[in-house]
Amino acid sequence: MVEAQIGIIGGSGLYQMEALQDVEEVSIDTPFGSPSDALIVGTLEGIRVAFLARHGRYHHLSPGELPFRANIYAMKSLGVKYILSASAVGSLQEEVKPLDMVVPSQFIDRTKERISTFFRDGIVAHVGFADPVCPKLAQVLADAVASCHLEDVTLHRGGTYICIEGPTFSTKAESHLYRSWGATVVGMTNLPEARLAREAEIAYATLALATDYDCWHPEHDSVSVEMVVNNLKRNAANAQKVILETVRRLSNNPPESEAHKALQSAILTPLDRVPEETKNKLEIFLRNYM
Repeated sequence: MVEAQIGIIGGSGLYQMEALQDVEEVSIDTPFGSPSDALIVGTLEGIRVAFLARHGRYHHLSPGELPFRANIYAMKSLGVKYILSASAVGSLQEEVKPLDMVVPSQFIDRTKERISTFFRDGIVAHVGFADPVCPKLAQVLADAVASCHLEDVTLHRGGTYICIEGPTFSTKAESHLYRSWGATVVGMTNLPEARLAREAEIAYATLALATDYDCWHPEHDSVSVEMVVNNLKRNAANAQKVILETVRRLSNNPPESEAHKALQSAILTPLDRVPEETKNKLEIFLRNYM
């Protein structure tokens, strides 16, 4: 049986992990459809990891089309306990320059059409989400960034990632609104992942890779695909180094996370009242509580 302890979700520009060894491509069918792509399972720094290209290896899935539930379910089915999410973002603050890296601690949801829970169809669970990022995993990730001493990259610990529906970029009015809220970066994908990972009792942290200043900055051009793509290439190379170092640190000292017991007191519906079809669908999450 294929297993992996660490999951890596690669965003725009990060479609593969070149350092993976003993690679096996795994196609997983889930009760929520197919994941974005086959998962690439291999060995990194002596530990088994699973890599998934969030938008597909040829970037054919728009943010609103992403099968978030299938992606997280697939990770859970492999035994993943930690997810490292690499994501391209726009900067909402002067001090976060393009090519900088942010390890955010908070999210704001501005999506409209995403299903961000597994618990429906006869079962209700209210999972705590005050701290949507696992602080222990985020610290390991940020410390890994700092130790890499990347050229032209400044590390920003903490901050808020605002998740918009997309696929269009923000208007100037929206960009200024998000700045007035104190948000640090803007992206289109991470909040549904973080919510679902918490329900799946998987620790989650984001490596946010700044590509531009969104459209608020008076001295910089508004964000364009060309600008994003050029910076994505540099960000992807840096992200691979950071992920390699993070995996090394996790393999030496994997932290216990509050996320690993998130469902312990969250399920309100008596399990003997849950429809059998729903129980079967969610068995992978419920087995410790049946």
